[in-house]
Amino acid sequence: MNVAPDHTRLTSERLAVVGDGRMGRALVSALPAAHGPFGRGFDGTGFDAVLLAVPDGQIAVAASAITNGPLVGHCAGALGLDVLAPHEAFGLHPLMTVTHEGATFAGSGAAVAGTTTRALQLARRLASQLGMHAVQIADADRTAYHAAASIASNFLVVLEDAAEALLRTAGADRTILVPLVRASFENWAALGGRQALTGPIARGDEAVVSAQRAAVAARTPELLALFDAMCERTRALAARTVD
Repeated sequence: MNVAPDHTRLTSERLAVVGDGRMGRALVSALPAAHGPFGRGFDGTGFDAVLLAVPDGQIAVAASAITNGPLVGHCAGALGLDVLAPHEAFGLHPLMTVTHEGATFAGSGAAVAGTTTRALQLARRLASQLGMHAVQIADADRTAYHAAASIASNFLVVLEDAAEALLRTAGADRTILVPLVRASFENWAALGGRQALTGPIARGDEAVVSAQRAAVAARTPELLALFDAMCERTRALAARTVD
């Protein structure tokens, strides 16, 4: 679902962003009313809300430095809002990868939460300003939500890197895999896993799978356990009747 950034409904709150890393810089660049990024130890004086874009392990420390009064939020996907106590708290986790080059938030999802209605509304307004589709995720579900995001993003990159490593032994580079990867992703997005699945396991050609396994074992033995695990999961998906 693509959502255009909403710059006509800018929040009246003065918002400070703490954390001069990838996420902090990307948020300040994308949010017209944001100030910063400020360093850790910033106390929030003069601001109505402070958004902490710091490593998960530093959130509690950064929150403890904020004076009483401002709403305090974090960008962590796996953490609940208890880490921000005793502040009136909100969560805004952009479901988007952020590199050193920045990020385009528009059109992506955002997990939001708030300890009060006011805090939740702020999180939703910030998501709207970024052009993101806000989904409320309860504290008890945050770890599962974040694990799903890691599988979808990080593990995908690891799998493609593994494919690239094996392909190099055949004298080719990853550029020839890119159209296949894009088509597979688009098919999954449109159809779901079962209907998008193709290849030898999907068609029951175990002889080809055995030959592939032998090639992996001979050329990239460090990938054999990964190959076997993915084959097992692929067989389970192929056997599933519905998505």
